[in-house]
Amino acid sequence: MGKIIAVTNQKGGVGKTTTAVNTAAGIAKLGKKVLLVDTDPQGNATSGVGIDKRQAEYSSYSVMINNIKAKDAILHTKFDNLDIIPSSMELAAAEIELVDEEKREAKLKNALALVKADYDFIFIDCPPSLGLITTNAFCAADTLLVPIQPEYYALEGLSQLIGTVRKVKRRYNQYLDIEGVLLTMYDGRLNLTQQVVEEVKKFFPRKVFSAVIPRGVRLSEAPSFGMPIMYFDKSCKGSISYMELCQEIIDNNK
Repeated sequence: MGKIIAVTNQKGGVGKTTTAVNTAAGIAKLGKKVLLVDTDPQGNATSGVGIDKRQAEYSSYSVMINNIKAKDAILHTKFDNLDIIPSSMELAAAEIELVDEEKREAKLKNALALVKADYDFIFIDCPPSLGLITTNAFCAADTLLVPIQPEYYALEGLSQLIGTVRKVKRRYNQYLDIEGVLLTMYDGRLNLTQQVVEEVKKFFPRKVFSAVIPRGVRLSEAPSFGMPIMYFDKSCKGSISYMELCQEIIDNNK
């Protein structure tokens, strides 16, 4: 039975989609069967694995709004063991369309329940907000992977996120837990970085990943080629760091 991990942070620009794509692809490269679900209307995770969302017949929107079966929306990527349910621009309207739906928060959970057994891991790339689509992802997920850029405002966003997690646990998904907090765009030379890391570790004792993701030009370039970093440049620092993270997640879930 697959484990569902939602990659989330309502603050944009923290490497959320980069993390979703590279963690899914890296764990798949290590031999696990992985499904990536793109629920961000921008669709960057979809293009990040070389899929043109305009060519896809169905998307995560079709699954949540039109009740298309998840298995019918799944596309195979050209990367080992990695499938995707792509995003579409229509997702931008999904927040409004879900409002009047019955059991609106469980749409994604019910859809993924039918394919969960086919995968070792399912990663959901959430939109950078805490609306109904993200609530759907939190209800479907077993755990949350939270990428954080070590800067002052990151800590403000964390308390908002924790508030949302508590609400979802209380109302919809009592088993939801934190998979781990990932430090991205990391520069250990800065004093502020060290201070934020200490604060994050206080906030999430034993939940901060050992692997940290540095800033890197190659990480920024890879999406424009539709390739996860370990296929684009396997020897760069970003690739090595993401593969360390992937191994850590696999080890934690043995």
